[in-house]
Amino acid sequence: MTDSKYFTTTKKGEIFELKAELNSDKKEKKKEAVKKVIASMTVGKDVSALFPDVVNCMQTDNLELKKLVYLYLMNYAKSQPDMAIMAVNTFVKDCEDLNPLIRALAVRTMGCIRVDKITEYLCEPLRKCLKDEDPYVRKTAAVCVAKLHDINAQLVEDQGFLDTLKDLISDSNPMVVANAVAALSEIAESHPNSNLLDLNPQTINKLLTALNECTEWGQIFILDCLANYSPRDDRESQSICERVTPRLSHANSAVVLSAVKVLMKFMEMLPKDLDYYGTLLKKLAPPLVTLLSAEPELQYVALRNINLIVQRRPEILKHEMKVFFVKYNDPIYVKLEKLDIMIRLASQANIAQVLAELKEYATEVDVDFVRKAVRAIGRCAIKVEQSAERCVSTLLDLIQTKVNYVVQEAIVVIKDIFRKYPNKYESVIATLCEHLESLDEPEARAAMIWIVGEYAERIDNADELLESFLEGFHDESTQVQLQLLTAIVKLFLKKPTETQELVQQVLSLATQDSDNPDLRDRGYIYWRLLSTDPVAAKEVVLAEKPLISEETDLIEPTLLEELICHIGTLASVYHKPPSAFVEGSRGVQHKRLTSSAGSGESVESPDTGSAAVSEAPPTVIPSQGDLLGDLLNLDLTPPTSTGPPPTTAPGMQLGAMDLLGGGLDSLIGDESEPPPIPLRTDTPQSPQPPHQSPSPPHYSPTEVAPGNHTGSLGGDIGGSPAMGTGFGAPPAAMPASFNAPISGGLDDLFDLGGGGGLTMGTYIPPKSVWLPAMKAKGLEISGTFVRRSGVIQMEMTLNNKAMSVMSDFAIQFNRNSFGLAPAGPLQILTPISPNQSIEAALPLSTVGPVMKMEPLNNLQVAVKNNIDVFYFSCQYPISMLFLEDGKMERQVFLATWKDIPNENESQFQIKDCHLNSDAASNKLQGSNIFTIAKRTVEGQDMLYQSMKLTNGIWVLAELRVQAGNPNYTISLKCRAPEVSQCVFQNYETVLKN
Repeated sequence: MTDSKYFTTTKKGEIFELKAELNSDKKEKKKEAVKKVIASMTVGKDVSALFPDVVNCMQTDNLELKKLVYLYLMNYAKSQPDMAIMAVNTFVKDCEDLNPLIRALAVRTMGCIRVDKITEYLCEPLRKCLKDEDPYVRKTAAVCVAKLHDINAQLVEDQGFLDTLKDLISDSNPMVVANAVAALSEIAESHPNSNLLDLNPQTINKLLTALNECTEWGQIFILDCLANYSPRDDRESQSICERVTPRLSHANSAVVLSAVKVLMKFMEMLPKDLDYYGTLLKKLAPPLVTLLSAEPELQYVALRNINLIVQRRPEILKHEMKVFFVKYNDPIYVKLEKLDIMIRLASQANIAQVLAELKEYATEVDVDFVRKAVRAIGRCAIKVEQSAERCVSTLLDLIQTKVNYVVQEAIVVIKDIFRKYPNKYESVIATLCEHLESLDEPEARAAMIWIVGEYAERIDNADELLESFLEGFHDESTQVQLQLLTAIVKLFLKKPTETQELVQQVLSLATQDSDNPDLRDRGYIYWRLLSTDPVAAKEVVLAEKPLISEETDLIEPTLLEELICHIGTLASVYHKPPSAFVEGSRGVQHKRLTSSAGSGESVESPDTGSAAVSEAPPTVIPSQGDLLGDLLNLDLTPPTSTGPPPTTAPGMQLGAMDLLGGGLDSLIGDESEPPPIPLRTDTPQSPQPPHQSPSPPHYSPTEVAPGNHTGSLGGDIGGSPAMGTGFGAPPAAMPASFNAPISGGLDDLFDLGGGGGLTMGTYIPPKSVWLPAMKAKGLEISGTFVRRSGVIQMEMTLNNKAMSVMSDFAIQFNRNSFGLAPAGPLQILTPISPNQSIEAALPLSTVGPVMKMEPLNNLQVAVKNNIDVFYFSCQYPISMLFLEDGKMERQVFLATWKDIPNENESQFQIKDCHLNSDAASNKLQGSNIFTIAKRTVEGQDMLYQSMKLTNGIWVLAELRVQAGNPNYTISLKCRAPEVSQCVFQNYETVLKN
């Protein structure tokens, strides 16, 4: 009968029986009892009560029994440290046993027992085992040093174990060398700046000698270590490559990928005209191809790594296109990855083959795969110019299939082809227009509208086509609405006499009937452009567009270099550096490829096109590790800024800005100085306004029309269109500031004006009763939370309403949403007599364990004293978590607001508040809610504010205050929308108290 019988028993009173069996004189019975104990431990039963009895069983020559006892010890030593010391003498004795297996077992177990009291006893046996005559004992002891270092680093250094470990690299046994390298690498990771692995040519030679003889995992350790070495010259680099190359034929895929990593790194040092360089390229292809014959999961890992290799050196696999052709039974994740690599390898030589395959894929049944295949055809057209005509023809064939999703994807990619090759393939527009009715996806509708607007002069009924889209304008997605607005303005500028009514209709819908800030602002920009200078409007709206780049999804070069250095690890599968997903990332080092001096080699190779990828831009919001933890499951990827801060030319006039490309993006990212365009007061061929209205007020360029969201920051620089009684009738006398140049870029827009003044004091909520005396045997606790000089404090009054003295107070928090935990013990130094109360202030930290609570700011507390343990819950104001450095830069605020999705925006009403905007701003600043900017529109003050929580979450706000109106409107945007409700409640509390 097998050992499974030990897992089937569910008897009660079992512990007592086991105790008797463990103390039996019969060896077999004792062994059976230990097996039952291990089985119970494995299924989660608590058998720690048997610790002394199990430890007594250590005194045996039976290796199987000894292993079982050691297994038990490893599991329970931490919870029973005092009793674990009982086993130390046996460990020391076993380390000198004649049997090398027992010696190794003893030292391995001692390394696994993470108890400080035992580690000091481990030093002497470990020192002996490191110099043991048996290599099995030495290799086990080498790993034990790394384990001991993790428990007590100082002890390892003081005892000289690191030097002994370095000596083991010269050991005669390859497995000992591999384990020594593994241990040193592990220790070096936690001390990135230490030079533990002092790699020099002599050491490298020893490692390469050991590489041929050790096990597969030993080979991986050695290869990973070699990858960290920087050769002195190309000769040494070639010599290492020659000795590593045989590992490419290893059966273990991990060894193969580690060898590829070393070769990819050292190839950087080799001159490209060297014969060996070409030979090495040829040798790298077969092992990578072989990896694709494994099971799907391994194929996927191999494909993700190949994707990186192909971006760095496409020449390695340029003749292997066929192995990336999709098989009918490949899982979807493998198919999509193969498709990506096919496009990266596409060139003039193989494009016919690739297109034939892609056309075949476009008739598959898997919708996602078909969509990706159609997109791939478009990417091939953009990448290989000679194939563009064939690609367009293939796309037209696919459109003729009339399969809805195929047609829609084809139209999206044809739009990109028009952008890459203007005035070349416009003959297909007629075919596209036939399928207008079948388009129901926003991206496809937007692409078709762009095509109609861009080539309106070639389409006779362009106005009718666009008018058909206009009928359901409010039901369209934002993407389609924005594209439709731009397309109709383009059409008007090309055919002004025929489309006056149409442009008036769309401007009215966009500016007066829409509450989308981006749409509204773009409408206002066009309105102003058309009403002041149609010639300038033409230059802006119909400007020549830059050609789109060939490869838009290439990984940024410095990141690619780092990922190449991590081939064969998770980083190469995620395509992210380890620091992005390793929690704490204490030992994560940023690695770079080393190229030979003066080689001047570009990151691009001739086959990848010349798409230059810029350096990684700085992050807008600094990441602070895990924010609300996995339980909140938040997408907190920081947005990236698109360029340096703006340096707007002092002489720039309003009309000269390209305001079509998405609001302020051009102002923030473009530093070129366009020629100033004067604003005109006479505008021939201008349409009449959508609704005639009595003379509206005039605004200077820094003012804007009222809006619902701060998204309007994207376009408000153009000012309000209400400049006169209509489009064609701007006022005779313009405001003095209207023709003034914008000298300060965003400074004028974000004019804090009279927003100065002294900050009011921080609002502190009054104390409330958290724990009533009747629920806590006479102990009453009331309290509040305060933040002083960046420190959160829990201020409590403890009132003894019982008849006995209370002492020995302690406090503990349950896990909570923001990791609040006591930063020290509860300081109540004297006992509390009956009817006496005492004040206590408990400083809090935010580094405790995290768990999402309901509500989010709920805190569960346990208080212990000499009488009992009492539990209560309270809610802390979220402003306690607002940091003092929560004031965003203005450009960063704009970029971040745009980057946070609109669905993350929440709106609230604050009623019965009678402060003016300056007083509100000052009051909020006392709670670390910082006003970034203020502007006034039609008597309504808009405050743009930011705050930063202790876990790194940023919250952005737009607070609207209307003079004489006691109701405020607040819009909140945050990557973690769960916090918005708490932030709103905090606003309401602070402003009303």
